[in-house]
Amino acid sequence: MTAPAAAEPTAADRRRWARYLVEERAEGTVYQKLAARKTGEEREILQSLADAERRHEQHWLDLLGGDPGRLPKAGIRSRMLAWMAGRFGSIFVLVLAQSAEARSPYDTERYATPAMRADEKIHHEVVRGLAARGRRRLSGSFRAAVFGANDGLVSNLALVLGIGATGVSSGFVLFSGIAGLLAGALSMGAGEFVSVRSQRELLASTEANDDAAHSAGDLDIDVNELALVFRARGMDQAEALARSRRIIAAAQEGVRRTATAPVRTGAVGSDHDIVGSDWTAAISSFFLFASGAIIPVLPWIFGLEGMAAIIVALILVGISLLATGAMVGVLSGGPPLRRALRQLAIGFGAAAITYLLGLAFGVGAV
Repeated sequence: MTAPAAAEPTAADRRRWARYLVEERAEGTVYQKLAARKTGEEREILQSLADAERRHEQHWLDLLGGDPGRLPKAGIRSRMLAWMAGRFGSIFVLVLAQSAEARSPYDTERYATPAMRADEKIHHEVVRGLAARGRRRLSGSFRAAVFGANDGLVSNLALVLGIGATGVSSGFVLFSGIAGLLAGALSMGAGEFVSVRSQRELLASTEANDDAAHSAGDLDIDVNELALVFRARGMDQAEALARSRRIIAAAQEGVRRTATAPVRTGAVGSDHDIVGSDWTAAISSFFLFASGAIIPVLPWIFGLEGMAAIIVALILVGISLLATGAMVGVLSGGPPLRRALRQLAIGFGAAAITYLLGLAFGVGAV
């Protein structure tokens, strides 16, 4: 790769090339570390991304005339991703890398080649696809976990604020908070188990099987209903008949052969992965609800009373709501700050209504 014919590069150009060089090295390190934690196809894909970053690195090295003696540090985002890639699961790193790949500086960089600009756009789609795989694997238990934690935070905060606003003793507020934690966690766990188990059973009843193909040897090769099985799965008549004839012929020759992958007319093929495990959802809901619900009760556990306990509970829950909202934003690819503030507004809004009701029906001031 060579730089486009242009005026003599300036010192500012060379400084910019050096920044590009260290960023390409940092991104290559991220993909290399992620590849080391994977196997099979995902490992190959991530390794190919790392190789592409090395090609881009070489382009800037050629322009600089070799590796400079002094180079700037990579950006904080790139260094953070490299650190996370070697220590945590890939889903968080991939969603952050997806966001970084979407903001390529090469679109306006005259010293970048058209191939490099195209590579960056392809990299964004590849990383987006890998992140989508991770989201699909995570979605069932993650939905239950986020819902459980947020519900625990908001419902128990509303409970202790509402009870506390009536003017009852701190011991009664604490007892109410613990009771709300246990009741809510058990209810969430049981509800998630029944919900996910029911959904999985519903999906199982709609899945195709190969029972018809196993009986193919007894069918008439020209007049049979096996073709109707494939037509019911979405094949056209000609393709369904051709496939059924192949299966019958193989069966009659003594070769037991099943049909190829069932034809799906919707997204049933991977819906079990999307729904997740019933036990995982139930356990996640129980512990995440409990971990969220304990936070509003902490001030009373440590002996605070009245308005001081309420203020500390609001601060602790506010921080937790911001954290869970930001995490949802990161994993969904949305703006973390907006998701965090939305979570905070919803949680505090529900708690404020309950607190006002407690004041309205209270028997004394807090």
